[in-house]
Amino acid sequence: MNARHFRPALMFSILLSAGAAPAQEMADTIYTGGSILTINDATPTAEAVATKDGRILSVGPLSEVSAHRGDATEVFDLDGRVMLPGFVDSHGHVVMGGLQALSANLLAPPDGEVTDIASLQATLSAWAEENAKVVDQVNMIIGFGYDNAQLAELRHPTREELDAVSTDVPIIIVHQSGHLGVANSMALEIAGIDASSENPAGGVIQRAPDGDPNGVLEEYAFFTVLVPMLSELGAEGMTAFAEAGAEMWASFGYTTAQEGRSSGAIVETLKALDAKGGLPVDVIAYPDVLEARDYIEANVSRDYTGRVRVGGCKLTIDGSPQGFTALRDRPYYDPVGDYPPGYAGYSAVTMEQVQDAVNWCYARGIQIITHANGEGASDMLIAAIGAAQEQYGDPGNRPVLVHGQFLREDQVDSYKALGVFPSLFPMHTFYWGDWHREHTVGPVNAENISPTGWVRERGMMFGSHHDAPVAFPDSMRILSATVTRRTRSGDILGPNQRVDVMTALKAMTIWPAWQQFEEDDKGSIEVGKIADFVILSDDPTAVDPETLADLRVLATIKDDEVVYEAGEGEDHGRLRQPSFADPEVAHLFLDAIWDGIK
Repeated sequence: MNARHFRPALMFSILLSAGAAPAQEMADTIYTGGSILTINDATPTAEAVATKDGRILSVGPLSEVSAHRGDATEVFDLDGRVMLPGFVDSHGHVVMGGLQALSANLLAPPDGEVTDIASLQATLSAWAEENAKVVDQVNMIIGFGYDNAQLAELRHPTREELDAVSTDVPIIIVHQSGHLGVANSMALEIAGIDASSENPAGGVIQRAPDGDPNGVLEEYAFFTVLVPMLSELGAEGMTAFAEAGAEMWASFGYTTAQEGRSSGAIVETLKALDAKGGLPVDVIAYPDVLEARDYIEANVSRDYTGRVRVGGCKLTIDGSPQGFTALRDRPYYDPVGDYPPGYAGYSAVTMEQVQDAVNWCYARGIQIITHANGEGASDMLIAAIGAAQEQYGDPGNRPVLVHGQFLREDQVDSYKALGVFPSLFPMHTFYWGDWHREHTVGPVNAENISPTGWVRERGMMFGSHHDAPVAFPDSMRILSATVTRRTRSGDILGPNQRVDVMTALKAMTIWPAWQQFEEDDKGSIEVGKIADFVILSDDPTAVDPETLADLRVLATIKDDEVVYEAGEGEDHGRLRQPSFADPEVAHLFLDAIWDGIK
């Protein structure tokens, strides 16, 4: 069934007598019967909302909105629940999210069940057994989402530990950051990685004391395995990824998703999927500026083709803070692993590449979003944007800092002066806050990771993102982490960096809409804007902040059409990790992995 035309049980038609308004003002739908948070400071709440042709026709008291009722008007009864504008993805990877949805779930609780290497092995074995026919066909096992910071052993698995799952089948597991992974002996052999292999630029092949690869591959050493795998998916396989990812985003209340490091092929796949009615939400893509300049220049636009558009360029400077591959301006506090004294991470690109990429975008007035996690990476980005603005002025391209996990306060000042929009990652306070305090930056600097408080003190807007598939695109976990900054252990990490609930909601709606030049159409419930809504189980501004993560997305509405409705008692963390129900999709997926590494 086409999701755009799905009307679930929540929606019911009521035939009413014709109202007094002219025919052209008759609403298609009126939403009422619960709290409506508009995220519009001028009128923050409303009793009712009327829509017509996928746009908002009227917002306000029910008595006023009811003037737009006609014989054909449908009434959506909120049944005491709360409605907000649909969430806008400040940064994520919706197609890569398909990898998360279509592989063995190696996440730690609460999103999975892996707590140590033994449970990781058991999960891989169970997944392989459940998908035995497909594994036999394509000779590959893959898992996603392990996190050495959450394993009891506090280290990465080794090739030998994956060999214990199978020595006959290649195995690749992807770290939750997406910046590194582990291969078993057969996968390493097929990839041609052995003791004589040199580290690629911007990557590391970790080694055992005897010099043999231990299975752990960082950054570009890992991407040399992962990226070819994805490039070999083909149209059908990539479409399966895109569709699974978009459906996952919709299930968490997102009506606008982001493909935050794409290629021309990925964008064309998204367009083809949308042409068949397979995209439930809008997708903004940012192809890699180092690899896809011709495609970016030919396709960048503020307007959608269907539900897809190219928003600008993506640049990646460094790696993962929790994986110790982000570039710092000082040594890591207590890194776990075989690191030399004074180790501070590394950049994935040179300063010359950064400056060239930023200049290219500024010369064309194209937006650039840049992954910079460590202080050293931000120093590079600040210098590059400053130089570009001196040369080209400010073309109004709204440059974006993506992540900014470790920032100095002077860097926040610099970003404000340069007009850089920070898309921050407060979910790190929950998932890796304890790890940052104990190992990456230490107890003092850990208080200021994802510094939303510093940003707001300076009057800056910010986006709050999930970076899925690094984490689930869990909107309520984002909201909770941004407001409470509770770690897994229950500590509050940086109480001065907390913000109130309404600020956190703006960072998921109107501010990321502004980030992506869509503030006139999205991010708040106002007349004339697109009818994109999310319905939650309770009002986030009225509940105990400590319970925000427990709120549920009940329905997601895109262009006035319901594209997702929660089942009774649905648990995203379990249901969004399916096994392969469609053998053909499974075959395409795993066959692509096989082709990518052989």
